[in-house]
Amino acid sequence: MTEYLRIDLETEKWECRVCDHVIAPAAGNYKEGLLVHNRDPREIHPPVIDPTKYRYTFAPDPEWVRILEFCCPKCGTQIETEYATPGHPPLWDMQVDVPALKAQWAKRGPAMLPDAGPAVVPGRGHAH
Repeated sequence: MTEYLRIDLETEKWECRVCDHVIAPAAGNYKEGLLVHNRDPREIHPPVIDPTKYRYTFAPDPEWVRILEFCCPKCGTQIETEYATPGHPPLWDMQVDVPALKAQWAKRGPAMLPDAGPAVVPGRGHAH
């Protein structure tokens, strides 16, 4: 589904592609099974001008925006990042029709693997 996220069609569960940890039911929002770090947006986008002299510094206002980092609870791989409004729940960005997905893969036959693609190796290519 993404670089670090897959669905096991037999168990109908979201899984981490790095460590195979089962995250959540595939019929639901995978983010509910991940650890969440609520970042101060000024850590990511620091002020451009002196915040002691100016109220508006070109840095995001933490009263208006938050940055959520979603990580696998087993291996710590960052699976998703989201800019969100404080007080609102995380977005449900991938709602999958699991029966339709299973039917699609059944038509393709056993020679096709649902998680085709390069293996994800921790520590290679991306920082975790």
